[in-house]
Amino acid sequence: MSKDTGVYLFAVVKAETVGDLESVTLAGEEREIFFVPYKNQVMVVAEAPVQIYEPNRENLKSHQQVVAELMKRTTVIPMSFGNVLETEKDALILLERLYEKFESIFPKIENKIEVGLKIIGKKEWMTEQAGQQADLAKMKQSFQGKKDEATHYDKIRIGEAAQKFVKGIHFEFEEEVFQPLAKIADAAKSNEVIGERMLLNASFLVDRSKEEEFDKQVDEFHDKWKDRADFKYTGPWPAYNFIDVKIKAEDAS
Repeated sequence: MSKDTGVYLFAVVKAETVGDLESVTLAGEEREIFFVPYKNQVMVVAEAPVQIYEPNRENLKSHQQVVAELMKRTTVIPMSFGNVLETEKDALILLERLYEKFESIFPKIENKIEVGLKIIGKKEWMTEQAGQQADLAKMKQSFQGKKDEATHYDKIRIGEAAQKFVKGIHFEFEEEVFQPLAKIADAAKSNEVIGERMLLNASFLVDRSKEEEFDKQVDEFHDKWKDRADFKYTGPWPAYNFIDVKIKAEDAS
């Protein structure tokens, strides 16, 4: 390994479950993937420059391709994007120090996948729903009549009413969509929504034996809501949102 290159981290897997992997493009060059072993675990890595890796489309795709290929073969503890250590020895030290933690994680995620579901309300439907809120409609009408004369308090009242309306729709989707899916999944997280039109932003850890049942339930919700909301269903991913692996500088030194 040359002095100006380090070790880019992709994942940790059980040693007996993975064979050779194809090379990957990192920092604009093709890099060979290799393994750093410790006991019954291996760190999947590639020789690459020690630098900050921008989360652009090309870099993210390279990282995800390696993890996706590993997922086809075995249970994967993924490293977050952009982690690179100075030497192979640092990777070994990291694996040694986190070995027990990794051993406790493997049984929890074995034969499981993560999927994501975002539901975004269609603008026309959201506007229509807001118009049906008597208090909100009355305040907006009053505000339009005042225009320049409207007080700061008037604006705050309208903002609070609009926020209450949006929270009500979020709660409806939590009850009607998230909770039934969470019952099928082994674990579920309702994440923070972004913007007023995002109605649900959830992650689910699903056993592969229930994947078909889970997909069918998502399809049924989509068919019910497709005229009023857009569904973005992604995966399968490794269990990024359901394992807590934070690499600290002192872990690899």
